[in-house]
Amino acid sequence: MAGRFGRLRPVLVPVAVALAAAFAVPPVATDARHNAAVQALQFVIFAAVIPAELRSRVSGAFQAVNYGTRPVGALLGGLLGTLIGLRAALWIASAGGVIGFLLLLPSPLPAYRMPSAVSAELAIAEQGG
Repeated sequence: MAGRFGRLRPVLVPVAVALAAAFAVPPVATDARHNAAVQALQFVIFAAVIPAELRSRVSGAFQAVNYGTRPVGALLGGLLGTLIGLRAALWIASAGGVIGFLLLLPSPLPAYRMPSAVSAELAIAEQGG
């Protein structure tokens, strides 16, 4: 499947479904299961795209940005919820998630293919060599 559709395109389908559910029913976006599924997909992408020797550095930078911006998002969400109401704030958050996903579609990420050297090493490892 990865050879035909690219390494990451099959991963984007569950993300699209989760975002569609979050957009259809905004409280779904706050579900812990949704967050766990998205984080699992992030690890799949990291493992497929980032060389092993750089993975810890990239992961550290990613976590610094990801977890560092959450307090700002919480403050903005609380401010929006207070000013325009909780329902409208959840719709804005859902729309933001969908827009973020749509921005990925024209990028090279969905059609990413593993470099041939890495693919050759994986093939050798699968053969037990």
